[in-house]
Amino acid sequence: MDAWTSFKLFISEYTGFNIDIIITWFPIFLKAAGVTLGISAAGIVFGTILGLFIGLGKLSSIRLIRLPFELYVTIFRGTPMLVQMLFIHFGIMQKMGFNPITSAAVTLTLNAGAYIAEIFRAGIQSIDKGQMEAARSLGMTKVQAMKDIILPQAFKRMIPPLGNESIILLKDSSVAMVIAVPEITYYSRLAQSNTFSVAEPYLMAAVFYLIFTISLSKLVSYLERRLDTG
Repeated sequence: MDAWTSFKLFISEYTGFNIDIIITWFPIFLKAAGVTLGISAAGIVFGTILGLFIGLGKLSSIRLIRLPFELYVTIFRGTPMLVQMLFIHFGIMQKMGFNPITSAAVTLTLNAGAYIAEIFRAGIQSIDKGQMEAARSLGMTKVQAMKDIILPQAFKRMIPPLGNESIILLKDSSVAMVIAVPEITYYSRLAQSNTFSVAEPYLMAAVFYLIFTISLSKLVSYLERRLDTG
């Protein structure tokens, strides 16, 4: 018996883990990790753009304009993402011919947009009103003042909550398995079914998610220090 076989037997005897399962499924999990990162990145990037638009809409002084944006945020924050994922894919996107990956990216974007809208609204409202008045007195339009004076200051304060929302969205992307998106959790269940082992597949999934969330946390901390968000 060679050293590697002895090592695997030792691990199996004392921990119950079958290393062969991890070795066999690791390349598949690696590919699934790309899908997880892809749909999460799409949700974060497009959700931020959507959140800015909705957040500005919620700040309108005209109630009729503000109302649809408030309704959007209420619906997406008040319903589970699992329900949103199933409804958007099977109720809309699939009928239009879109694949599950696109449906998952759209759902994550729409969901993130509602939460990020509140982050933008709170961030903008945290800036002293005198900043806008000073900018307008210098001849700037309201759009120019918002773009060049208010948003840059507000964005610094929004980095910590935006980072938290990104981490939550990354973990919530596991919900996409219900519509058969080939991401990490989907393959965890598949590996469990094929090997009749639970611990190894879900341990690999947990390690992948942990690496992603720790890396994202480090990136957010770096940006906070770099921009001195205090």
